[in-house]
Amino acid sequence: MPNGEYLRYVALGDSQTEGLGDGDDATGLRGFADRLAEHLARLDPALRYANLAVRGRVASQVRAEQLAPALAMRPDLATVVAGVNDVLRPRFDAAEVAGHLEEMFAALTASGARVATVTFPDLGRIAPLARPLRSRVLALNDHIRTAAARHGVMVAETAGYPVTTDSRLWTADRLHAGPLGHERIAEALAHCLGLPGSSDAWTRPLPARAVPPLRQVVAAEARWVGGFLGPWLGRRLRGRSSGDSRTAKRPELLPLTPPPGAPADTGGHPA
Repeated sequence: MPNGEYLRYVALGDSQTEGLGDGDDATGLRGFADRLAEHLARLDPALRYANLAVRGRVASQVRAEQLAPALAMRPDLATVVAGVNDVLRPRFDAAEVAGHLEEMFAALTASGARVATVTFPDLGRIAPLARPLRSRVLALNDHIRTAAARHGVMVAETAGYPVTTDSRLWTADRLHAGPLGHERIAEALAHCLGLPGSSDAWTRPLPARAVPPLRQVVAAEARWVGGFLGPWLGRRLRGRSSGDSRTAKRPELLPLTPPPGAPADTGGHPA
């Protein structure tokens, strides 16, 4: 679309696209897709936006459950962000996961939509105990870039900048971006799409802070294992998902409310 004039935006994905970490289920989730929609609506208040993402979904489920409804909405812009849940599973095949993403890339671009996606930061730099997953993330990112190039999909290279692994961008579970992280992802997508008012400011590091002592780091790792990793493994062993019985938060194309001209919450810059 000329000058970034998108009128129908559909977001496909998992918990990050749903907005976990940016708000809560009681007050409502925002997330990078909502923030990108707000940017688009400031450019054209006629924008309508749907978010089909559901937490816990792997790439094959996103394709099976969300692609057909997305195509039926005839979007002129779509974001497809999925694959991290696959990376966390015991069995992982980067080519297979990327194949599901590529099917979505191909179908959406063939329908006339502009499509954007992201690469993923090194999980081991966010949660040290996740370092064994680094090779999986790198392999998936390579496949995403290749698939995106074949279909003219725009890629926000969030994997390429150190700021994206700054813990201040992430929630305590280290798997979901916090408000500031979602803000940066939205800015990265706006920038890669060349939207008016976007820039590369999202790549800039946060102010420096003191390095915590080793004992504090060890204590934080122990709290993470007990508070987040343990329960997550428990759900996997029981064959359960955080997305069981959940549906999309915004399954239809609708205008944004409150009005997009209202001051936006930037998520702040914590020290």
